[in-house]
Amino acid sequence: MTISPLPANYTSPTTQSPSPSPPPPPAAAPEMPNSPPPPSPHFVIFPFMSHGHTIPLLYFSRILSDRGVSVTIITTPANYSAVRAAVKNDSISVIDLPFPEDALGVPPRIEVDEKASAMTSFINFVDATEKLQPGFEEIVRGLPPVSCIISDGFLSWTQDSADKLRIPRLVFYGTNIFALTMCNIMTKFKPHAAVGSDNEPFPVPDFPRLKLTVNDFEPPFSEVDPKGPLMDYIVKQQATFVKSHGMVVNSFYELEPEFIDYWNQHFEPKAWCVGPFCVAKPAVPKQMVEKPTWIEWLDKKVIEKKSVVYVSFGTQAEVSVEQLLEVADGLEKSNVGFMWTLKPKQFELIGGEGFEERVKGRGKVVTEWVDQMEVLNHKSVGGFLSHCGWNSVLESICAGVPVLAMPFMAEQHLNARMVVEEIGIGLRLWAREKVARGLVGAEEVAEKVVELMEGGGGRRVKERVMEVKEGAYGAMKEGGSSWVKLESLIDHVCGDVIPRV
Repeated sequence: MTISPLPANYTSPTTQSPSPSPPPPPAAAPEMPNSPPPPSPHFVIFPFMSHGHTIPLLYFSRILSDRGVSVTIITTPANYSAVRAAVKNDSISVIDLPFPEDALGVPPRIEVDEKASAMTSFINFVDATEKLQPGFEEIVRGLPPVSCIISDGFLSWTQDSADKLRIPRLVFYGTNIFALTMCNIMTKFKPHAAVGSDNEPFPVPDFPRLKLTVNDFEPPFSEVDPKGPLMDYIVKQQATFVKSHGMVVNSFYELEPEFIDYWNQHFEPKAWCVGPFCVAKPAVPKQMVEKPTWIEWLDKKVIEKKSVVYVSFGTQAEVSVEQLLEVADGLEKSNVGFMWTLKPKQFELIGGEGFEERVKGRGKVVTEWVDQMEVLNHKSVGGFLSHCGWNSVLESICAGVPVLAMPFMAEQHLNARMVVEEIGIGLRLWAREKVARGLVGAEEVAEKVVELMEGGGGRRVKERVMEVKEGAYGAMKEGGSSWVKLESLIDHVCGDVIPRV
C-alpha cells in the first residue's frame, strides 16, 4: 500500500474550522485503457564449467522458475545437453556459448574443468574463459530485458560485462559461509603466523572456541605471505567480487547463523543464503524405466533388513592408489555393507573383480554414473563416507544421512570441520597421528565405519542429522528463512512492483 505525503496546508482535525456543508464529490477520473503488466523477472545464469559448480545452479534455476522468474542459462556446447536435460521447463532457456579453441595453455575442445585439470593448470583454464566475454555480452544484449546476472565467482570477468550492460550481478561460489569466513580471517589476521607446524592448532580470531590448523587450508590461504599466480588471480577476483550486488549462497540461516551474521557485518558483498538448492522439484517426473543394477542391489538390502554405507569421493578429487587400497582394505575388514562408486580405472587399481569377489553379497562397486540423491534417500543407506564436497554435505543433510568425513582438497577440510565440530552430523577419518593430511589407514577406516553404522557415536550423529534435515526443509518452505531471503533478493534486483508467483 502506498501512503501519499500530507499536503503543505494540512491542518490537524482538532484545530480545523468546521465547514458549513460537505464539499461536493470530486469528478470521476476518465477511464484509461489497461496498461500492460510489468515484465516478469528475468535472470541470466552462467555456471562455471565444473559439475560441482553447475549442478547447484541448475537446482536453483528450477527454484527461481517456481517463484515466477524466467531463467536463461548460458553454457558451453559440450555441457549443453546435460544442462538442458536437467532443467526441462518452459520458463528456463539454455543457450550454448562456444568455448574458444585457441585459448593459450588449454587443449582444444576442453570445456569442462574436470577434463582440463589433468592437462593444464586451473589458472590457465580460468584465464581461457575470458575469451567467452564478447560472445557472452552479445547473447545478453539479444535477450529480453535482463533483471540480474548470476555468475560463478571464477568467471570474474562477467562483472565487467554486467557493469557495461548496466545489469546487477550476483556471485555464486559452491560453498558455505563458514569456509569463506575462515579463509577471509586467515587473510586478514594471519593467526597461523606464529605456529610451529602445519598441524599445530591455533585459535581463530573473533571465534576463540574454534581451533584450526594450517592443514585445514589450501594455498594461498595456508600461507602467511602468499605470492604467485594463484594469489594474483584471487586478488583480481576479489576486486570484482566486492563490486557485485551480493553473493548467492547454497546454505540456510539455521545451519550457520553465527557465521552468516559475522560475514554480513564484517565482509562484502552481502550474503544471500537461499538454500539448500537440492530440494528443488525434479525437472520432469521420473519415468518408469528398468532399474539400474545398483538400485536393485540396494532394494535387496531393504528386504534383508541390512543397512549399508555409501562411499563416494566426488568427480574432482585425485585419490592416490595407496589411499584407495587403504579404503578398500578398511571396508573389507569392517564387515559392514557398502556401495562404493569408483571410476573404472580406480576399480582395477583396488583389485577389480578379485576385490568384489571377496566382499560379494556385502559390498558392491559401481563404475557407472549414479544419482547421488537417489542413493542417499534409499531406505538401505545409513551412512555416507564422503570427501565433504559442499554439494554432498547438503545432499546428505537433506536425506537425513550422517557423514564419515574424509576430505581431500579445496575447502573440503573446512567442510569436514563444520560437519563434525560445528553441526555435529558426522564423524571424522584422520591420518595417522590424528592429523588432517596424510594417508588414512585401513584400521582407521574399518573402526570409524563400524562406529558410524553400529556404534553410539553413529546413533548420536544420526539423531542430529535428522534435526538438521527438518531445519533444511523448513527453511525452503513458504515463510522459511531461505524462502523469505529469496523473496528479498528478487525484490533487491528487480524492485518490489514486479508481480511474481
